[in-house]
Amino acid sequence: MFNYINRKPIACLTTDRKKQPVQISLVSKENFDKWKGQLSPNHKSWADANKFNADAGTVIIFSNDNGAIDHIAAGTGAEDMTVWDYSKIAASLPDGLYEFENILQKHETDLAAFGWAMAHYKFDRYLKKKNDKNAVLVVPDNCDIEHVSRLIRGTNLTRDLVNTPTCDMGPTELAAVSSTLAREFDANIEITVGKSLLDAGYNTIHTVGRAAEKEPRLIDMTWGDENAPKVTLVGKGVCFDTGGLDIKPSNSMLIMKKDMGGAAHVLGLGQIIMEAGLNIRLRILMPAVENNIAGNAFRPGDIITSYKGTTIEVGNTDAEGRLVLCDALALASEEKPEFILDFATLTGAARVAMGTDVPPYFTDDNKLSEDLLNFAKSEHDPLWPLPLYEPYKELLASTVADTNNVASTGFGGAITAALFLKEFVGEDISWAHFDVYAWNNGERSGRPKGGEAMGLRAVYAFLANKFKG
Repeated sequence: MFNYINRKPIACLTTDRKKQPVQISLVSKENFDKWKGQLSPNHKSWADANKFNADAGTVIIFSNDNGAIDHIAAGTGAEDMTVWDYSKIAASLPDGLYEFENILQKHETDLAAFGWAMAHYKFDRYLKKKNDKNAVLVVPDNCDIEHVSRLIRGTNLTRDLVNTPTCDMGPTELAAVSSTLAREFDANIEITVGKSLLDAGYNTIHTVGRAAEKEPRLIDMTWGDENAPKVTLVGKGVCFDTGGLDIKPSNSMLIMKKDMGGAAHVLGLGQIIMEAGLNIRLRILMPAVENNIAGNAFRPGDIITSYKGTTIEVGNTDAEGRLVLCDALALASEEKPEFILDFATLTGAARVAMGTDVPPYFTDDNKLSEDLLNFAKSEHDPLWPLPLYEPYKELLASTVADTNNVASTGFGGAITAALFLKEFVGEDISWAHFDVYAWNNGERSGRPKGGEAMGLRAVYAFLANKFKG
């Protein structure tokens, strides 16, 4: 199996100053005229010819009389630089050793290093031509390179897992990666497979996954001091989603390998947490299934008794993510952790409401919501709150079971899905649900088309701020 877990240094970042790096001058719109006035006539003509105007992330390379790179200017625009502006700079440069000549504040330095490294990410496991880009940034002394490297490794793990096709990343392989991660950090792991799920009462997980060749399973990992504050991460691990008997159109299945994006997120976040040694008792729960079609597939109209005991009428087999999550959330609630945070590629309605780049989150904890929003802004990692509007709960009513897995209308679909999940979270537990897309539809610097980690850095920043090691 491909080695998804590593703790290697990030090759495109270094603190070694034995060789002289090429200097990159960051030029803002505000200082553009002053900067341009200091150029030699030849360099000024070169800037004009290239129409360099200090737009964020744009780059111009100046050569000396011998044709070698003399120095580089990069635009910062009129506002603060984003992580992805630094990715754009790195992506525009040839291989070599570089350094920003500007003095950056510590947090900005960390963001710049992260963005620089993301420009080097490429999922090339199945390609003969591998990613050989080697633009190396010499980071300043105020950069926490260990912290940044943890974020990069966690983000890359999430992306790699989402990008891997289901033939190589089904429930069996997802469990194997989880086991490798557990061994790496001396964590405990228990995996409940197949009919053993029924014996344990995890009926919804088994029901959704029973039609697949690779048996459904619940992955349960724990790490850290047993007496530390408990934080539980729950990730939707639907390794492929046909929609079940309510089958998806073929074009809607093309990227359904990403439907385990929630599990990929909690594994990536878990790796960052364990590497950092946060002072928490971490638990990671991932129901891993494929929602396939066979003679024993579950049907619309079936009624399932959940782990909590709540009966659920299946209104649609393509709303399977909330079914597998509800058993995991009920299990997570039994030990009453301080926080339960779940990640799931749950609804198309969230994309309609927020687009593909901004994951909504749902929580009744106002302080948690405020903190998440603040860290999303400071980490350049977008999140936005949507309401748990209780009157919509009646839309999930069933005449034959305690609840339906889908609402009676498509309106407010992200909200009704979150309300369904909320019913399986114990009282007096601070819970947040993140409805992530886990995918980039197009190609952008630092964000290639394919799997993406969304909200990961913001949530980690929240946890690191609250539970310092």
